[in-house]
Amino acid sequence: MHESPRHSSPALPRRGLRGTPVLAAALLLTAAGCGQVDDGDSAAAGDGSAAAERTLTVFAAASLTESFEELGTRFEESEPGVTVEFNFAGSSELAQQINEGAPADVFASANPANMDLVAEAGGADGEPAVFVRNILEIAVPPDNPAGVGELADLAGEDVSVALCAVEVPCGAAAQAVLDDSGVEITPVTEEEDVRAALTKVELGEVDAALVYRTDVIAAEGAVTGIEFPEAESAINDYPIAALAEAPEPELARAWVELVTSETGAEVLGDAGFRTV
Repeated sequence: MHESPRHSSPALPRRGLRGTPVLAAALLLTAAGCGQVDDGDSAAAGDGSAAAERTLTVFAAASLTESFEELGTRFEESEPGVTVEFNFAGSSELAQQINEGAPADVFASANPANMDLVAEAGGADGEPAVFVRNILEIAVPPDNPAGVGELADLAGEDVSVALCAVEVPCGAAAQAVLDDSGVEITPVTEEEDVRAALTKVELGEVDAALVYRTDVIAAEGAVTGIEFPEAESAINDYPIAALAEAPEPELARAWVELVTSETGAEVLGDAGFRTV
């Protein structure tokens, strides 16, 4: 159901101008043989070619996949020669990768706690900004075989439930909701990010999962979302920041400006996020 993102790459390969040095050398030798070498013009052409292709690397929470992919397309259209590559995963995993030195330009987290881990280590360029909020829903298969209608139903002995691991934002939010409501759930699986929990429902491997409203919308009918009032006690703020060691600092700041602009708010709002 979910396709791999356009430019998503776990290894985040940096793109270069493959073959350009060889071509430049061949041109110089040819020109030299004719006695027509213009060092100034050749250098200028080389510099222009190098500047034409740049890569912006964005680390973002998995729940941002569809909306950031759409914004990535718009960004590339407005920035000729720029490719946007994404690393979508659980926010805790992304924060760890950044603090361990993974090359990235921007970090968008699904909660402030994981952004704080990066900022406190000196990894953020300036103050992170909250750009959207998200809320949990109960995702069930379209036919809802377990008859789930509210949060308390997930505690039933015959109801199999998937949760996110508590280390990631969706899991922390779910745990907060359960603690506040007094509902006790024994999940059959705890997943590394919200999309993995959603997939369990899509495949019919569980009767229900606690995921974000945006993930239910992104599933496009493969699951049904059930709102529950207890979710209001654990709404997630999503902060974004350009990174201090960004290989492309200007592009990083431009991406943050796009995400926090009216255009960004429109795209994110259409995906089900609460804009700020």
